[in-house]
Amino acid sequence: MRRPPGPKPHFLIGNMPLASSDSLQTFLRWSQMFGDVFYYRAIWLHVYFLNDPDLIEWVLIRNSQNFLKDRVVQNSRWFFGKGLLTNEGDSWLRQRRLSQPAFHRERVASYARVMTAYTEEMLQSWRPGETRDIHQDMMQLTLRVVVRCLFNVEAEKTDIISSAMNLLMHNATGARMLLPPIARYLPTPSMIALRHAVGQLEQTVYDIIAARRASSADSGDLLSMLMNVRDDDGSGMSDKQLRDEVLTFLLAGHETTALALSWTWYLLSEHPEIEQKLHAELHRVLGGRSLEFADLSALAYTDRVIKESMRLYPPAWSLARTAIEDFELRGYKIPAGANIVMSQWIMHRNPKYFPDPEKFNPDRWLDPAMQKLPRFVYFPFGGGPRQCVGNMFAMMETTLLLATMAQRFQLRMVPDHPVIPVPSFTLRPKHGMKMTLTAPASAGAQAAAVRSTNVG
Repeated sequence: MRRPPGPKPHFLIGNMPLASSDSLQTFLRWSQMFGDVFYYRAIWLHVYFLNDPDLIEWVLIRNSQNFLKDRVVQNSRWFFGKGLLTNEGDSWLRQRRLSQPAFHRERVASYARVMTAYTEEMLQSWRPGETRDIHQDMMQLTLRVVVRCLFNVEAEKTDIISSAMNLLMHNATGARMLLPPIARYLPTPSMIALRHAVGQLEQTVYDIIAARRASSADSGDLLSMLMNVRDDDGSGMSDKQLRDEVLTFLLAGHETTALALSWTWYLLSEHPEIEQKLHAELHRVLGGRSLEFADLSALAYTDRVIKESMRLYPPAWSLARTAIEDFELRGYKIPAGANIVMSQWIMHRNPKYFPDPEKFNPDRWLDPAMQKLPRFVYFPFGGGPRQCVGNMFAMMETTLLLATMAQRFQLRMVPDHPVIPVPSFTLRPKHGMKMTLTAPASAGAQAAAVRSTNVG
C-alpha cells in the first residue's frame, strides 16, 4: 500500500521543518502542494499531517482509542506528571470526570472579579508613551490570575510560584521538549535550572495541599474544588494526583491565554479601524466602568475579535497523536508508532472555508456559513474527548482582560520590531511583543464609531 505524498527527503536526516526559520509557512506550503495527507521523515520519526476536517475527526473522535498523546507530551511527564494533559486511558478518564466540576459555569464565573481586579492593578503602573514587552506583561498577569484562582494564597507563595514558573518556561522550550525524559539528568546549566524550578514548584504545591488538608477549609478556589470532589466509589484525588493537575493548570493554563492576548494586541495594532470598532463597543456597553461577568454577553464584537485572532494565531498551533496500531486512511497505510499531526495553523487558513484567509476580519463570523463549518475546521481548543477542559475559563479571562485594558490604552507596535511566530510547545512571538502605550480615542470618536459597528 502506498505512502502519502510529501517533500523530497534529504540524505539520512529526511526533513527537519521545525529547525528552519519559516517552519509554519513550510507546513502551509506542503499542505497546499500535497493535499489532505502528506508525509515526511524527521531522522527516525515518521510524521503524517492530516489537513481535512473529516480525517481529523476520524482520529480524534471516531478512532481515538487507537492513539496516544505524541512524544513531546509523553516526554514532558517527568515534570507535568499524569495530569489531564499527559495521562491516558482509564486513569485519564477518571481524572477528567473528577476535574470537570471545577470548570462549571458558576465556578468559572466567580473568578471574573479577580481577573478584572488584577488587570486594573497592573494598569495603574502603566503610563502613556512608555514602551513595554506586552507578551511578558500578559504572561505575568495571567500567571497571577491562575495562581489566585487555583490556590487563593498569600503574596509570598505567589511570588515563589511566579519565579519558578518563569524559570521553567524559559528553559522548557525548543529542542529540549523533544529530548527523552532521561535528558533531565544532563549536567547543563539549562537542565539544572529546569530541575530546580520543577522541584521548587512541586514543593510549594505540596505545602499548599498539606496546609489545605489540615484546615479542611473550602477557599472557593479550584484546589478546594478538586480536593472535595468524589468519584462514584467515594474516592477523591491523592496528593500526587492533585499535584499533577495543579501543575498542568499552572503550566498550560496561563500561557495560552497570554498568547491569545498578545497576538490580539498585535493584530489590533495593525488594524486600527478594527480597534476603533472594539473601543466603540466597549464605550457603548460599559461607558468607562469596570467590566463584570454579566457584561460578557453584550460584547459580541469583542468576542469576534478574539475568535478571529485565535483563527490566525492559535496559541496551540497543532496537536499530535501517536498511532498504537497500523491503520489505513484514504488508501494510505500508516504504521504503528507514526506521529499524526493536525494543525490549527493550517486548517484555520484553508481558503475553502475561510475566504481571504490571511485577512484579519472579525466580521467574517457574522456570515451564516461560519455557523455551519465542519467540526475540525476551527478548533483552537482541540476537540474530541480530550478537548481543553478549561476552554470556558480561558475565553472568559481573555475577554475580561482585553476589554479592561482596551478601555484604558491603545497599543502600537514599535516600528521595525520583528514579529515572528515560533511553533514551539505553543505559538510564541520569538522576540516578544514590544509596544508603545497611548491613550484611547476620545469618547466622542468612540460614539461616532458605534454607528459603523455591527454589534450582532
